[in-house]
Amino acid sequence: MQKKIKTSQFEFVALMASLMSVVALAIDALLPALEIIGISIGTTNVVDNQLLITMIFLGLGFGPLIFGPLSDSLGRKPVVYMGFALFIGASFICVNATSLEMMVLGRILQGIGLSAPRTISIAIIRDMYSGDYMARIMSFVTVVFILVPVVAPALGKFVLDYFNWHGIFYIQVVISILVSFWFWKRQPETLSIENKKVFSKKGFIGEFKELLKFKKTIGFTVISGFITGSFMVYLSSSQQIFQNQYNLEEEFPYIFAGLAIAIGAAVFSNGVLVLKYGMEKLITVALVSFFVVSATYVSLFYNTPNPDVRILLLFFGLQFFSIGFLFGNVRAMAMEPVGHIAGIAAAVTGFISTIMAVPISIFIGRFIKETALPLFVGFSICSALAVSLLIYLKIDEKRSNISS
Repeated sequence: MQKKIKTSQFEFVALMASLMSVVALAIDALLPALEIIGISIGTTNVVDNQLLITMIFLGLGFGPLIFGPLSDSLGRKPVVYMGFALFIGASFICVNATSLEMMVLGRILQGIGLSAPRTISIAIIRDMYSGDYMARIMSFVTVVFILVPVVAPALGKFVLDYFNWHGIFYIQVVISILVSFWFWKRQPETLSIENKKVFSKKGFIGEFKELLKFKKTIGFTVISGFITGSFMVYLSSSQQIFQNQYNLEEEFPYIFAGLAIAIGAAVFSNGVLVLKYGMEKLITVALVSFFVVSATYVSLFYNTPNPDVRILLLFFGLQFFSIGFLFGNVRAMAMEPVGHIAGIAAAVTGFISTIMAVPISIFIGRFIKETALPLFVGFSICSALAVSLLIYLKIDEKRSNISS
């Protein structure tokens, strides 16, 4: 019996990670092909190729506002199917794109579609777990999720070498269909009857206003926006840094995989440590570390050429090890007080953090031309703001405890 329970939880983690992993595949598998796609659709500025990465996040931000409330009304499972259907249709728009505008449209629609499995997986986890145990499950889900960025660029390059960039989108479609079938076959509906709500504009506004009352939820959502935004700059500019600035075109997929493993190691460690130390303590240490590492890089290499690639990789590895302790914990802290409205909470918190992240990424990314320094400047500013907000939340919580 115990074995069956363990196996069931293992499959649940793998399935939730798979729902999220299609998002990572849609982003990371495209990285080695950005320059070739840019030539194919006629982009004239290499920086514009970053839009093929950042614009999918725009869709990931807006989509939950539709799918989150729908999932609180129709159930979690139907909404996931809707999202995958939209993603598949948008993939064919991308395959047939002949201009940057058409490709950007397809990527935004892909993001809207994938926001359903991404958002609903978080709502399903919140339906079933709470507290530090929820953070533990989120950590293990993220560990599996991290495996996709490890292999996705190498997969993208393999398809690019032996087929063409269109094949990357076809593979995404096939994988999304397989994950949909697994989800349909093995995942029961988790939205309880008492938490089911009639979908209406009035209900949405009411729940949105209720959500805004939870200062802790909004605070950690904004922190998530700063962290996601700074990391998104790396995602959209990594190809440009390693292939163009360091001339490491062949090595790029392996470098990307190695740095993803640094995040995965931290996330796996978090799954063990979070029950011992708690989410808030781990978030505090990770945010401070994130700031110290990035500020150190800026002070050492300000107004100088790029350092040796091994030094850059060391700093990236330290940064991403810190980020690994933030992804699951920050999101879990935001969701903790709002389990009774998990669908709309996952939607709105996802929307806020992503809509913050996209302009942060686009703005900082425009400065990354000759060196990687602007990326670390962005890391420093975003982490400093996140630490400041965390301090405010801690002070506010102490005041509330004293007054009560």
